[in-house]
Amino acid sequence: MSIITSDAQAASPAAEYLAFTLGQEEYGIDIQKVSEIRSYETPTRIANAPEFVRGVVNLRGIIVPIVDMRIKFKLGTPTYDQFTVVIILNIGHRVVGMVVDRVSDVTTLTPDQLKPAPDIGSALDTDYIIGLGTIDERMLILVDIDKLMSSADMGLLDAAAA
Repeated sequence: MSIITSDAQAASPAAEYLAFTLGQEEYGIDIQKVSEIRSYETPTRIANAPEFVRGVVNLRGIIVPIVDMRIKFKLGTPTYDQFTVVIILNIGHRVVGMVVDRVSDVTTLTPDQLKPAPDIGSALDTDYIIGLGTIDERMLILVDIDKLMSSADMGLLDAAAA
């Protein structure tokens, strides 16, 4: 028995995404960008840093800026509890930490589970949304984390480095 697939499906195999929560929404980023997941620890504040840059932490000799995505996307006042985690990302040649409410799982999405992002008002600028991943009744907002972290308004990375 042979299985017939379209060229698009054959060209793009299933991809894995780390699912995490910000406020009431669930997001996903390419698992290959994730270095590790750590519990939240209060970073050292940096003078004149934007409010969403909580500070820096020393991670095995590397100074890592910590960005609170809840503040960045204006999702209310963030609370820091036992579920709050920092996703350590490798973006270009830099290491960046991203604070999220909680991490749920690693999800494999096939091309037929990916839908284009609708053009609607969202807390997250749609320039950084790859699309939507659907798993039964669950929906993940898939984020282009390279593009987001290297954007000029983040001021963290050189756009050329990502």
